[in-house]
Amino acid sequence: MKSIQTVYKIGNGPSSSHTVGPYTAACEVARRYPQMTGMTVTLYGSLAFTGAGHGTEKAIRTAVPGAVIRTDTQTRDLPHPNTMRFEVYAPCADGTGGSERGADGTGVPGKDGAPEKKIADLRVFSVGGGSVLFEGEPADSRDVWPEAGFSQIMEVCRGRGITLKDLIAEREGPALRTYLKEVWEAMQASVRRGLAADGVLPGGLEVARKARILFETRCYNEPQDVTMNRLIAAYAYAVCEENADGNIVVTAPTCGSCGVLPGVLYYMQHDRGFPEEEILDTLAVAAVIGNVIRTNASISGAECGCQAEIGSACSMTAGGLASLFGLDISQIEYAAEIAMEHNLGLTCDPVGGLVQIPCIERNAVAAMRAISAVNLSRFLSSTRKISFDQVVATMYRTGLDMDEKYRETSHGGLAAIYRKDR
Repeated sequence: MKSIQTVYKIGNGPSSSHTVGPYTAACEVARRYPQMTGMTVTLYGSLAFTGAGHGTEKAIRTAVPGAVIRTDTQTRDLPHPNTMRFEVYAPCADGTGGSERGADGTGVPGKDGAPEKKIADLRVFSVGGGSVLFEGEPADSRDVWPEAGFSQIMEVCRGRGITLKDLIAEREGPALRTYLKEVWEAMQASVRRGLAADGVLPGGLEVARKARILFETRCYNEPQDVTMNRLIAAYAYAVCEENADGNIVVTAPTCGSCGVLPGVLYYMQHDRGFPEEEILDTLAVAAVIGNVIRTNASISGAECGCQAEIGSACSMTAGGLASLFGLDISQIEYAAEIAMEHNLGLTCDPVGGLVQIPCIERNAVAAMRAISAVNLSRFLSSTRKISFDQVVATMYRTGLDMDEKYRETSHGGLAAIYRKDR
């Protein structure tokens, strides 16, 4: 498996697959072809169906101003639901010949009237969490974890008599700590900004920001458990509303599920008093769980539905929180398994192609569900029958079996039924 540092990416929302990934791909293509004078990008699959609401075109043009962008909603049998085609153009050396294109990408001379030729034609896949893969090229080979699943990681820890945190420190080295501090500060900043903000989110659904209301509205004689749930929900809403507004968030493991982990950990540090060093350890454990999921399944809503995003975030949070509470590795694994198992089948059906309804509310619910998973694992880990690796494999199969309309195309579920006037 890759370094767990690659699980967390700091960038603009609202979608890691549809915003961070395309931006990263466009930047990389531009870097590879410095002589480029034009680029045409064709979006397929989920990117074509929901790219407008997710800000895909804006992300690409931020990386490459003037890029011509097309959408193709007809092509099927794609290698990945988030497929992009990058056609790169440069001036013809002799002023003639070559595959020419115009300002609109239709095949006439370029913007300045000079003929251009196509110098590259690439397919790139946005595979989830802001990561991209160029067709025909190997994936990032910086593997630092020889284990493929969590059961193998447990065997190593038990065989050597070390904790999961010990193994993480050994595999990742001191650079991880520095990066996790940066990640945690970005997460906290997104909570603070979201709690201070008012108004309506962009996109046309007229969804009002609710984090500040949740944070400031306290019931009379409010029980402690209600206060905890209210505050965690407020923190999760705060991050997700920042994401929906296109502001800086951290993929955890995606932008669409970015509120679950920071929502819980912000509460644990700022309301429960856990020290920052222990929070950083929790982020590391959570990242191992996310790493296992994306290695053996997917964290892409376009590939496996929302179970791959919210389910993964809930699982990461539950496992990390179990570690924060001092539970052993078997209980950590069980907490992660419970959290994922009870998100199986969750569809990705964003209303209007926006990461708002039901995405924001789902983050808050998943944050509270993660705590319940930890509480169960504390007492019942010795009785369970299903392993974390088994439920990850199940999630992947379930996602592949889902009808396309339930995998981030906005063609099914709430996206198909919702009416703004109701």
